Amino acid sequence: MSLADDVLDRAAELRRRGETFVVATVVRVEPPTSAQAGDKALITADGKLWGWVGGSCSEGLVRREAMIAMGDAQPRLVKIAPDESPDHLPGVVSHLSTCPSAGKLDVFIDPQLPRPLLLVVGDTPAARTLVKLGATIGYKTCAVHPGAVPTDFPEADQVIGSLDLAPVRPNEDAVEALLRYDVAYIGLVASRRRAATVLGVLQGRGVGGLERVRRAADGSVGGSQEEIALATLAEIAAERHADQRRYAIPLPETAIDPICGMSVEVKGALHTLRVGETIHYFCGAGCLDAFKLREGQAVKSRPSRTDG
Repeated sequence: MSLADDVLDRAAELRRRGETFVVATVVRVEPPTSAQAGDKALITADGKLWGWVGGSCSEGLVRREAMIAMGDAQPRLVKIAPDESPDHLPGVVSHLSTCPSAGKLDVFIDPQLPRPLLLVVGDTPAARTLVKLGATIGYKTCAVHPGAVPTDFPEADQVIGSLDLAPVRPNEDAVEALLRYDVAYIGLVASRRRAATVLGVLQGRGVGGLERVRRAADGSVGGSQEEIALATLAEIAAERHADQRRYAIPLPETAIDPICGMSVEVKGALHTLRVGETIHYFCGAGCLDAFKLREGQAVKSRPSRTDG
């Protein structure tokens, strides 16, 4: 099995587990470069990289762009070259490389986020339609109703036959159970009068966070159950796309190479030099030696790590 095949197998396993990751694929090269078109790497949400997209000059840049892509959920083409100028094109990110090989490569960054979860509580026609529509547009659907079995909701990825989020009863208690979790949207499919009654009961119990609950499809007054379901799903999709903060991925700390100006990840940096109270970080041994010469220090042997 090739390394690229192994990367894809690992990606399939991460997808099965519902984890966030990026598949980075080298799509174009101009030699000399250690990468070849078709090389792949997998970058996980903790910043670990598995696979091959070139040496240290490109790996750090690819890892950082992968972390950004996991944050905004947008794919991008990363162009790395010694004479690259910003293209200012949508979906294209250019980086100047000072790698001694002077090669060029383009890497496609493809973020893979878990399918959004659509949890539908109830057994009404609107609830059943929501499950069907959610499955159609790619949501991971979970149907919840006391006593339900998988055959009751054949389109659902998961069917829960009780409100196991908490030992509570259906209807207004389902809202109370959901309020305990950090979910982006809580919609109550009910008439205005019933919605007010449900929220009033919960308020009387001292339940907090009720401002997060909205009457789903409020503008679909008089519509059919199926139309209400469609309007509700439209609200959910709009809320999901507007709430990008939920995909925020912390970026690793970086420092600027004082010679070439490249960004260097601080953690695990291979080439560093302490001058007084300041630690300088370098993309490679060449920039480290150039800095020593510029500062009037003797160029010593090139250890894999210099810090002291």
